[in-house]
Amino acid sequence: MSHPTRSEDTKRPWDLLDPLVRERIEKSMNFEEGDRVPIWDFIDNRAIYRHFAGDEPEVCVGMPAVYRELGIDLSRGHGMLFEESQEDEVGEIEGRETKISGRSLWRTEFAIETLADLRSYEPPVADEADIEANWLPNYLRTGERFAPYTLFVPCGGMGLHWMRGQMGLELFSMAIYDARDDLERVLAAASEYYHTQARVAARHNVCPLYFMGDDIAYKGATMFSPQFLREAFIPRLAHVCEPLKNAGIKVIFHSDGYVMEILDDMVEAGIDGLNPIEPLSGMDIGYLKRRYGRNLILVGNVDPSHLLPKGTVKDVIEATKDCLRAAAPGGGHFVGSGGEIGPSVPLQNILAFYEACREYGKYPIRV
Repeated sequence: MSHPTRSEDTKRPWDLLDPLVRERIEKSMNFEEGDRVPIWDFIDNRAIYRHFAGDEPEVCVGMPAVYRELGIDLSRGHGMLFEESQEDEVGEIEGRETKISGRSLWRTEFAIETLADLRSYEPPVADEADIEANWLPNYLRTGERFAPYTLFVPCGGMGLHWMRGQMGLELFSMAIYDARDDLERVLAAASEYYHTQARVAARHNVCPLYFMGDDIAYKGATMFSPQFLREAFIPRLAHVCEPLKNAGIKVIFHSDGYVMEILDDMVEAGIDGLNPIEPLSGMDIGYLKRRYGRNLILVGNVDPSHLLPKGTVKDVIEATKDCLRAAAPGGGHFVGSGGEIGPSVPLQNILAFYEACREYGKYPIRV
């Protein structure tokens, strides 16, 4: 089977970066010290958007300007996915997405509502030509908007999070015991889709980094037993990582929560970095630095759920300095929030946070 190739005059987002930004990222991802620690984050906050983008109606135009002004060097995307009137109401509810006034909201309806539905469910089939024709150019267009000061990192998954979104956590958990073969069948199809996407990204060498998000943990523990994750998750994680690793692309894996019980397994499966390293979930970035050294890029981890929304400016600055002190020396660190900058973070704390990242993240670290 022949495959179309990316046109030579189509620039990768990586090639469009300002040389200083590119060098800063490249050094850190290879465990070297550049001019300062690169900043990685995800913004979902209207106050900072208005501060830098004003009334710009097109988020795809305004948000890159916000990232540029804050000095964010890398990102997996941005938020602003719900109505302003609902900023205090939206929570993390498992379900499918729906559109309200052009924006995305979670709802608690599922494509698979019973185990009988699961048994008859036919998952989407990976279509490499479709990924080539749609996902790839969309990534290149988005990356071009963020360039030259922010690298938009291509995003994929493994399939477990997607599958949980099709049926909800309760039914998913029941299926582990009561419909395991059917659950495995659909998980295999989902991971094959993401493997195909990763293969397209690798063949076109779109970026030296690849973001893979698949939430598997709560605060303090994994969502499922380590045994189940080693049986159903780790082999599929390795499958999706394979084409990326073969192309020399580094995989940054994202899961909220406490993942220490299976982190060694994930490293063995092929991940090169971890995000967001939530401190309130028990994730200690200093311990990870000591334990994994040059084997794991650390992405995070100033607390976004309590400190950034409710702390003082002084609290924010001190926490940022602590994070940099623990993780930045020797490279291998992208500093940022331990998740994202959500709607509840006040403007003054956002400005103080990124100013501290830029100021105290200068090499050599002296905080």
